[in-house]
Formats: sequence, C-alpha cells, structure tokens
Amino acid sequence: MSKADLYQTLGVDRGADEKSLKAAFRKKAMEFHPDRNPGDAEAEHHFKEVNQAYDILKDPQKRAAYDQFGHAAFEGGGQGGGSPFGGGGGGGGFEFNFGSFGDIFEEFFGEGGGGGGRGQRQREQAARGQDMRYNLEISLEEAFTGKQTTIRVPTSVECDACTGSGAEGGAQPAQCPTCQGRGRTRASQGFFTVERTCHACQGTGQIIENPCRTCSGSGRQHREKTLSVNVPAGVDDGTRIRLAGEGEAGMRGAASGDLYIFVTVAPHDIFQRDEAHIFCSVPIPMTRAALGGQIEVPTVEGTRAKVTIPAGTQTGDRFRLRGKGMSVLRSAARGDMYIEVEVETPRKLSKRQRELLEEFQNEGGDDTAENSKRFFSKVRSMFEGIKD
Repeated sequence: MSKADLYQTLGVDRGADEKSLKAAFRKKAMEFHPDRNPGDAEAEHHFKEVNQAYDILKDPQKRAAYDQFGHAAFEGGGQGGGSPFGGGGGGGGFEFNFGSFGDIFEEFFGEGGGGGGRGQRQREQAARGQDMRYNLEISLEEAFTGKQTTIRVPTSVECDACTGSGAEGGAQPAQCPTCQGRGRTRASQGFFTVERTCHACQGTGQIIENPCRTCSGSGRQHREKTLSVNVPAGVDDGTRIRLAGEGEAGMRGAASGDLYIFVTVAPHDIFQRDEAHIFCSVPIPMTRAALGGQIEVPTVEGTRAKVTIPAGTQTGDRFRLRGKGMSVLRSAARGDMYIEVEVETPRKLSKRQRELLEEFQNEGGDDTAENSKRFFSKVRSMFEGIKD
C-alpha cells in the first residue's frame, strides 16, 4: 500500500465531510482515469492511490483507524501485532481490489449492485410489453356528444396454458445460474471490469427449464383483443386516450404495455371547428339580405336555430349564437356558433323579375349601394389627379 497521506492524495483536509470526500474522489478519479490517460503508467499509479484512499476514508471505522495509527492500521505487525483490517502478523495488509473499485464507481454512475435498484428496474423495463397505438376516426357530432365504442386490436396477450410464466404447467422460472439473477454479468478485461447483459437469460435474471409448448417459453401468444373505449365529449383532432396495461403482454409475466388511442375528427360537410367554436357559412338570397327576415340553421347538437337577419345585410356579416358550439373537454361549458352570411346573386331571372329590377334601378336603386358609391368616388378622384 502506498505510504502517501490519504487526505493529501484526495486533496482534502483531515476534517473533510462525506460530501467533500465524494466530490474530491470523483474529480481525482476522472483526472487519472486510464481511459483519459492511455498507456500512462504514472496516471495508472495515481488512479490506484486515489481509489485506495477513498475506499478507506469513506468507511468511518477504517478512517478512524487510519487517523489513529496511520498506514500501520492496515499492515501486519502493526498495533497489537496485527491489522484490524489486513491479514494477521507477517504478511497481511490492505490490497487494492478492483471489485471494490467497481462498487465505488457504482455510487457515482448509477450502476446498482446485486439484483435490486437500477438493475432490477432495467430488467423489468426490458421485459415489459410494448406500448401500442390505435387510430380512431369519429364524426364531429360524436366529438360533441362523446362516444362509447368497441375496438378490436391484434396484440400479444398472456398465454393461457402457462398463465404467462413461460414454463410448462405454469411453473415458476428458475434463477439464472450464469448471472445469479442479476440479469448482467461481469468480466475482467485487463485493468477494467466490463458489465454486459447476461446472454443466458437475455437480461431477465431468470431461465425457463421446461418451456411452455404453447408459447415456446415467451409467456404470451398473439391474439385479437376486444376493448371498450370511452371517448369523452369535446375531444379534438390529436386527442390521445391511454388505456393502461392494454398494450402488448410482457415477457413471462412482466407488466403489459399501454394502448394509446389517437382520435381523428373527420371533416364535416357544413360545420368548421376552431377549438370549442363552430363556424357555418350560410348563403341567403339578395332579397332576404336587402329586406331582412329570419333564417333557420342547423346546429351540431342536431337541432335548428333561428337567426334574425337585419335589412341591408352584406356578405361576410357574422352572427353569434352563444353556447351553440362544441362541448369543452372535461367541462360543462360550450363554445359559440358563428353564422357567416354569403349574399347570393341570382344567375337566371324571369322576364318579370328583370323588369322589376330594372324598375328598381331606374328609381335610383344603384344609389343605395353605398360601398360601390364610395369606391367609384375614390376611383374618379384618382383619375382626376392623374389628369392634373
């Protein structure tokens, strides 16, 4: 073991707390890491010293012994004829162990040891069934009222023969002897210890000694599943509905994935939607626009609404029907409906209709078109300015 002062090796004071020790170790370990200093024997030596120092100082008992006896606490022949942490007298002593170094690095870089922690979560995630997507198209009216529907989804479900265990007769899988149930194996390659997914169990930590003949040991089989879906009132294009646990079944009894229903609202022949509001373009005869009156328009809820059109209504004039729009998702509120008028000019006139319109024109009918008068007045002014 190196005789260098352990506190100096880490670059901390003797009274440094656990947090300061960790921060100093991480900094030094990164500085001298062999990956950053390939072929540098001196860096490798410092790297070992740093790990030796931290392995002792992070342990309260070892640190107390070092503070009292120094390096002698870890060497044979020390106080009391033997080391409390090394071997007996004569030859024991502290030996740098790359296994313990791996455990130290796990504290900083998240690799949990044994069968729990992050490793366990990784195995569960790997065995979990895949999430699935289903596209559902509904009408605007169904989006307004909501809809209860049934869908059929081809998927993987739990095997009936083995109840998802993957073993014949539903027996429980055995612990993988290669990785001892951890799902990952470690192998030393020179200076480093490399961790890989266990090839024997594919990271599950378990093996099937007698695979189920129905599902070949996977614990699931392909089948079409019928599901009931509740589409709430007020859904819009792109709304996503999650059915937890209705995706693919997991491997050998692991959790199933989720099913996501993506809703598409089909275009409507009459209505246009903008969030909670409904827009409807309504053509009206020019006589109705000129004289005024009432019109009836359909609503998204399937009823009719009366709209009063004032005399002199123009194309583009808009009228609002409060509370006649779409349902609002997860609310009792409703949007509004907007009627936009499009004044229609007749293309074909009877002889009598033409006579009446000509009479109207001769009686100064054109003078009632105020927008036209203003426009052509501006045109005349423009031409007069050009002549000057």
